[in-house]
Amino acid sequence: MQSLEHQLLIAMPSLNDPYFTKTVTYICEHNENGAMGLVINIPVRITLKELLKQIDAKQSLQDVSNQRVLAGGPVSPDRGFVLHSGQDGWHSSLTLQDDIMITTSKDILQSLGTERAPKQFIVTLGYAGWSAGQLEQELQQNSWLNTDADKQILFDTPIELRWQRAAEKLGIDLGHLSSEVGHA
Repeated sequence: MQSLEHQLLIAMPSLNDPYFTKTVTYICEHNENGAMGLVINIPVRITLKELLKQIDAKQSLQDVSNQRVLAGGPVSPDRGFVLHSGQDGWHSSLTLQDDIMITTSKDILQSLGTERAPKQFIVTLGYAGWSAGQLEQELQQNSWLNTDADKQILFDTPIELRWQRAAEKLGIDLGHLSSEVGHA
């Protein structure tokens, strides 16, 4: 089994799961037990400023006032994840690849909008999970394309363009792919 950690999963137009239609998912962990990732292009109806107010964050929120919180996946949607550029010092942090980390603790949320915050970050609620062998099966069924993760897509590309930009890394124009599946 080849690990898909630090890869982007790009939903094919033929993927019938309503949650994952036109999504891009960053794979945080993939091993013989399954996979875990964060969808990086589905905004929820709350801004980061509103979320931080709910947890009684006291910092100035000017820098994050309009940043969108994302639906990271259908599993545990009440649980928050911060995918961010590398920066040590947070509780519950895990280095994923070079300069990308994931943190699940409240202390990082309280830093957002301050000089202590990571330079780049996205906040998600929930995650996407696959049981052992499930993701491999979905790849064989052509539900997903995959490519190396790209910090530009993760942190700098507008949310609504991430699906298209991820596919463009592979030289694919998703507008030319059919959602119909056939057999020769």
